[in-house]
Amino acid sequence: MNLGKSIRSTSIFRRSTGRTVIVALDHGGIAGPMPGIIKPAEVVRACREGGADSILATRGVLTASEGEWDRSLSAVLRITGGFTVLGGKFEEELISSPESALALGATAVAVTVKFGHEREGEFTKQASLVADTCERWGIPLMIEAMAKAKDMKSSDPKGVSLAARAAQEIGADIVKTYYTGDPESFHSVVEGCPVPIVILGGEKSDTLEAVFTDVFYSLQAGGKGIAIGRNIWQHGKTKAMVEAMVGLVHENWTVKQALNHVGS
Repeated sequence: MNLGKSIRSTSIFRRSTGRTVIVALDHGGIAGPMPGIIKPAEVVRACREGGADSILATRGVLTASEGEWDRSLSAVLRITGGFTVLGGKFEEELISSPESALALGATAVAVTVKFGHEREGEFTKQASLVADTCERWGIPLMIEAMAKAKDMKSSDPKGVSLAARAAQEIGADIVKTYYTGDPESFHSVVEGCPVPIVILGGEKSDTLEAVFTDVFYSLQAGGKGIAIGRNIWQHGKTKAMVEAMVGLVHENWTVKQALNHVGS
């Protein structure tokens, strides 16, 4: 990792733990003002006060919450997207650039690659060219690595392992991907990927215990934190949820401690 990336990465991963709590707030550009993120500035404030390390954001979230950022909270700018739930095909197009991320004050950029998709080659090329630019400017690249084979669940260990390693091979400094459901298989994913892996949350879970359990065991298996959105701000009590995630990720809390903190 070059010097610029190394310095910027310390704004995402705490030196004391080597881990990170990233809150994903990049949903509005796809699904509009979802419950929990109707007022971006309030969500960013709750995340900052709760101790989050970083926020995965869009340009719109950054501009709508300009007064809420301080040196304790970094931003990862999503630069792929280009579709909505109104009928888009959920296929990733490059919609911004690492240079724009730097101009907006972001610490890193994020792109999604859907391995196994019929457009896999285009997504891979797109992400790899972004990696070239990130290397030139010293900005870390997060790749959201998804295995999209028709006969495979998103959390299938073989698919997750392949996707995570493939993302690293094309230039990811951080991989965001699915938890495989058990620590043994997820440890194999971590072992096969030479860069830090953070788990995503996906759709809102029915119970907080399930969310916290996945986070807990992903960390035991060698994961380096989270990049979760809906399973933080759609449960309500955003600040308390972030504090619970900080407890799990940085303070080695148990699932029971996290549940007690949120009051569930």
